[in-house]
Amino acid sequence: MAELTYPEVGSTRHGPLPGGYHHLRHRYPLPDGCFETAADAVLSWRLHRAAGVRIRTDASRATTGVLVTSGLGVGPARLWGPCQVVWSADSPTLAGFGYGTLPGHPERGEEAFEVVRDDTGAVWFEVRAFSLPDRWFTRVGGPAVRAVQHAYAWWLGRTLRRLCAGR
Repeated sequence: MAELTYPEVGSTRHGPLPGGYHHLRHRYPLPDGCFETAADAVLSWRLHRAAGVRIRTDASRATTGVLVTSGLGVGPARLWGPCQVVWSADSPTLAGFGYGTLPGHPERGEEAFEVVRDDTGAVWFEVRAFSLPDRWFTRVGGPAVRAVQHAYAWWLGRTLRRLCAGR
């Protein structure tokens, strides 16, 4: 593992999110019967790319240890956030991954993207994260940065729903 910028590695996988951070939890319903399509979109980076995120990675799928840098924004205003996948899952009821921030990321913390099939057969997309600002501009941005994070989670859910509909 690379040198992550926070000590609570893997905390988005199980249990409560650690204290002292801003928390994000978002759950978005997906169409019936789309678990496999949604799982593949999340694990193959297709979801993020379809949502307009630039992705640089050293692997075609999100598995533990993979390095990934996400770019949000346009042209010279694009912000790059280096991360490393700290856990991944690929089962009949849960598929997804969590990645943690590396030095140079504007935030410090971890974010998870999961597709879940519950006991009723319903399919959900879930985003969980904990983070703190790690650069001057994310500190100054305060509540606006958190609003962007919440909007981004919602946008990913909407994008995944669209990808499932176009199976």
